[in-house]
Amino acid sequence: MSSTSGGLFLLNGLSVFGVLLWLATLGMGLYAFVLFVKLARRGITALDLYIYDKTIGNNRSRNGDGL
Repeated sequence: MSSTSGGLFLLNGLSVFGVLLWLATLGMGLYAFVLFVKLARRGITALDLYIYDKTIGNNRSRNGDGL
């Protein structure tokens, strides 16, 4: 016997555990994406500071400031 109602037709064959597992995987994927974006922003900031430091360092050595 197969009982299908209009509202549950899409969930036919899916268990509650399967839906919870899918939601947990989706949540962890979104969390990992947010962490990756934060890491990328920090990396870009660090790279900008590194480039700025190296260009200022080169200008200081050319000018003879020594600072």
